[in-house]
Amino acid sequence: MPRYLVERSFPAGLNIPTDCNGASACVGVVNNNAARGVTWIHSYVSADKRKTYCIYDAPDAEAIGETAAANMLPVDAVSEVRVLDPYFYY
Repeated sequence: MPRYLVERSFPAGLNIPTDCNGASACVGVVNNNAARGVTWIHSYVSADKRKTYCIYDAPDAEAIGETAAANMLPVDAVSEVRVLDPYFYY
């Protein structure tokens, strides 16, 4: 399955509560993604919480866009990526 890096901008900052509401929101995203065969691996959030860089496994880039729309999440860019591990050469 291809892996993708999804860049997102949140001008007001991304604020997910660290309580059951935040957990519920994340589970909702995971469930919407699963319906289209998309798996959210993890995300990196900038210090100011205005940018995220999310790693996904998905059948294609279109599935990323469809799930983003279903989850009401912005998408700045989607790039297919491969892992480059510094320990690969050892």
